[in-house]
Amino acid sequence: QVQLVESGGGLVQPGGSLRLSCEVSRSRFSIATMGWYRQAPGKQRELVARITSAGRTNYADSVKGRFTISRDNAKNTVYLQMNNLAPEDTADYYCKLNLPWGQGYWGQGTQVTVSS
Repeated sequence: QVQLVESGGGLVQPGGSLRLSCEVSRSRFSIATMGWYRQAPGKQRELVARITSAGRTNYADSVKGRFTISRDNAKNTVYLQMNNLAPEDTADYYCKLNLPWGQGYWGQGTQVTVSS
C-alpha cells in the first residue's frame, strides 16, 4: 500500500509564502508522475501543478509564475513552493501519485489559508 503524507500547510498573510511537502512511503516514487491538487470550499478539486518522472512540469494558469513544483527522488518527496499567495489560493491541498499503468494514490490533504 502506498501512503502519501502532506505537510507544510497553515495560515499565511496575502503576499506570503509556504512550501508544501508530500512524502511517499514506497520506492515507486521515482517512476511516478506527482501532482498537487486543491479544493476550495464548495468547489471541485483542481490540478495545481504536476511533475513527471523526467522532471517535466505543468501548472494551472492561476498559479503560473507564483508556484513551483519540484521533486527529490532520494527522499521520495514532492514539494510545492507557493509564493505571493492570495486569498483565492485558500484551499485544502492534496498530492497525488500516478503510476505509469494507471494506478493513483491520494494523500490526506493539508489546509492552506491565506488571510490577513
